[in-house]
Amino acid sequence: MSIVARLRSWTRATLWRPHLENGMDAEFRFHMEVYVEDLVRNGMPLQEAMRQARLEFGGIETHKDEIRESLGLRLWDEFWSDLRFGWRMLRKSPAFAAVAIASMALGIGANTMIFTVTKQVILDKLAVPHAEQLRLFSWVAGKNAVVHSLWGDFYPAPGGQVGSTSFSYPAYQELQRQNKAMGDLFAFKHLSRLTATIDGRAEVVTGELVSGNYYQELEVTGVQGRPIVPTDDSGAGMGPVAVISDAFWTRSFGRSPEAIGKMIQLNLASITIVGINPPGFTGATSVQETPDVFLPFSMQPILLPKRQGSLLTDSNYWWVQIMGRLKPGSSQESARVALDLALDHAVRTTMVVGKDAGMPHLGLEQGSRGLNHAAQEFAQPIYVLTAVVGFVLLLACANLANLLLARATVRQREMSIRLALGAGSARILRQVLTESLLLAILSGIAGFLLGYLGRTAIPRLLSTSWQPTPFNSPFDWRVFAFTAAVSLFSGLLFGLAPAWQAIRTNVNSGLKETSQTSTVRRRGFTGKAIVVFQVSLSVLLVAGAGLFIRTLINLGSTSPGFSPQGILLFAIEPTKSRYPAPKDIALHAQLEEQLASVPGVESVALSSEPLLAHSMSNDSFIPDDQPKHPEKKQSAYTNVVGEHFLTTMGIPLLYGRGFGPHDTATAPKVAIINRQLAKEFYSGANPIGRSFNTGDEHFQIIGICEDARYTDLRHDPPATFYMLYRQQKDTEGSMTYEIRTTANPASLVSALRHAVQSVDKDLPLIDMRTQVEQIEATMAQERIFAALTGGFGLLALVLACIGIYGIMAYTVAHRTNEFGVRTALGAQSAQVLAMVLREGFLLVSIGIFTGLAAAMLLTRYLRTMLYGLKPTDPPTLILTALLLLGTALAASWGPARKASRVDPMTALRHE
Repeated sequence: MSIVARLRSWTRATLWRPHLENGMDAEFRFHMEVYVEDLVRNGMPLQEAMRQARLEFGGIETHKDEIRESLGLRLWDEFWSDLRFGWRMLRKSPAFAAVAIASMALGIGANTMIFTVTKQVILDKLAVPHAEQLRLFSWVAGKNAVVHSLWGDFYPAPGGQVGSTSFSYPAYQELQRQNKAMGDLFAFKHLSRLTATIDGRAEVVTGELVSGNYYQELEVTGVQGRPIVPTDDSGAGMGPVAVISDAFWTRSFGRSPEAIGKMIQLNLASITIVGINPPGFTGATSVQETPDVFLPFSMQPILLPKRQGSLLTDSNYWWVQIMGRLKPGSSQESARVALDLALDHAVRTTMVVGKDAGMPHLGLEQGSRGLNHAAQEFAQPIYVLTAVVGFVLLLACANLANLLLARATVRQREMSIRLALGAGSARILRQVLTESLLLAILSGIAGFLLGYLGRTAIPRLLSTSWQPTPFNSPFDWRVFAFTAAVSLFSGLLFGLAPAWQAIRTNVNSGLKETSQTSTVRRRGFTGKAIVVFQVSLSVLLVAGAGLFIRTLINLGSTSPGFSPQGILLFAIEPTKSRYPAPKDIALHAQLEEQLASVPGVESVALSSEPLLAHSMSNDSFIPDDQPKHPEKKQSAYTNVVGEHFLTTMGIPLLYGRGFGPHDTATAPKVAIINRQLAKEFYSGANPIGRSFNTGDEHFQIIGICEDARYTDLRHDPPATFYMLYRQQKDTEGSMTYEIRTTANPASLVSALRHAVQSVDKDLPLIDMRTQVEQIEATMAQERIFAALTGGFGLLALVLACIGIYGIMAYTVAHRTNEFGVRTALGAQSAQVLAMVLREGFLLVSIGIFTGLAAAMLLTRYLRTMLYGLKPTDPPTLILTALLLLGTALAASWGPARKASRVDPMTALRHE
């Protein structure tokens, strides 16, 4: 009698029938079936197992089940029973559980890590009440816009127009007076660099100038002290005051309550701290970064003095950002139209408007994320990384589905016995999905921990030794909810295939050893399809990684046009209150001389714009001996430099002469142009001795130097001219010092700082770094992509290798008798080896073909992120295909060798 017949006979005669008469349902019967099955599999005779089950489940247990069912706890009890059974099954297969949880945890952890950055860059809003009501003011105008002087955003707009979010302060005041469509308008301006002196210690801080109603309109109250109020901005308050951030309070004052009322110096101006912002408040400029100090606009003439007048009364200089709250129920378009008329009136009443001048037209943008610079800069990279980690998770799910399919084949006999004993398909489906969800939960916990540990990876890669990380990647309930949702979705996704196979198990064939040969090809189709899918995803990920790695290599091998080794950089920003023009020029000359005397310093230079620092400055370039053409380019990049700039940076001088000591402030103004400028403006003619003007000043060209890259390595050297700082009226902002040395640059830091402080103890050395570090900082994004996609590509190869090995090992194991017959009939080991390898090669070839097609379709969206190669770069795609083929060969070799060494007699006994 077969096992199925014996089980049915015993259960009906001695166990099930009495309980069925007492109302026992299929659920109770299922648990008894599982118990009996476990006992039989552990070696207990069937009769003894049935007797043990009767003792275990009889009597009071039936009443307990009825009581639990009457209390509505039956489903919960069944769920926990399924979980316990799933846990026992995982404990019996620790190697499988470790591989499954590890692969899924890597996929979930990668998604969690990227989501923490995505949340802050794309999703987070300003930490103020009802942030969705905030609207940021902007404007667009034609090419002949009435606005000429601007500090802030300046971007191209549709239709050949230009746009900005900057306004003049008089325009803001006029808009505020005429505004009736929105809540009261408030203004702010981010200050990236202020010199703070606290208890005799100088440091660099960031700030934000705000209008008097700023805190009132944002509905923010401090944790201590008071906010800035309208009287502070009007000058009728207690004098210069500031509110500091919670982070600055912690860093500089140790969270001492005595910080309130303390007097500090900002740009040598005495300021009284009157309040402390709440934690998490980042101001209105950004969601990611928090200014250290917030000051009223009335402090501008003290902190940032102008040569003539004040920015608060200058209607031609646009530099202030404006926000307001949209009233509930009001139309944004009607508010925009009303305020556009107000802006037109403000411009016409505060500026001289020419006949053909383009008037700015007002726009209202979503202000819940401030100026949103982070999203503008990182949105595309974040979307790409999100897609990449999504593919990684799909790959991990496919890998685990394949492992579960192979495991389901091993457990087919178990499922056949359950079905033979009366378990329904729904019950089998629920048990298999419960086991999958258990794996997903364990993987989710491990993935959440990996995501938490790796949450600072991207911010750290973006940060430098002289600049803080732009993100803080906080973990909150949304990250936990995301991880939980991804884990549950993944559990359902990779559990569908084995669950479907389980409920389609044939009871009769599942209990026969010989069924393996007759059904292997049909059962293996799903696993092979999943392997093809795995290989396709792996090709896509490895190809993307190859493109980003080659981009980083190409950038690293690009010549900057100068010699960056052995150069130390730092900035000096003298305060205008102590060093008005021309004292600032004299200060830099004194510092240049003092630094040159430091032992180990080979040469000293300074420039208004550091090279390869994502910084630039341009100005008009109008040759005096050429007629003006409206369509011809009339501007070029410019840099105000010291006398020894070219020699210090290692930029060759091609023709003419360099700057010399006789080029003084009273001498005729001179300039050196680069090769690209000579080519664009003089078409190969000799420009030395010729002159040009920048609109209000004339310069004579004395030399031509070699081209050097300016803002970054991606862009070719632009047309550039260099001017001598000694011949300028003043130095606006900071100047960057370039120190060339033959020694280790780090060993000179202390001596250089002492040399600067010997001139003025209140001058800090800002953003100390080497030129090599500065160049590497401009490639931070490329380095992140190369590192992350390279890691994900390696993970894809490992998972693909596991999948290929699993399906080939599964195939070989279930075709043992076939290989034995072939060998007995005369097949050579090499023939069997080649047959198995050919089958693996076919699977991988299909996957590579579909993966390459997907790569050529999707990588075109990466065009702007690549450098020196096309998205369909043939070497990268060919290398990817060869790498996957090599991986397939390595993964298939072991099962193939096993098949080629099958002993015919052993194989026939296996039948």
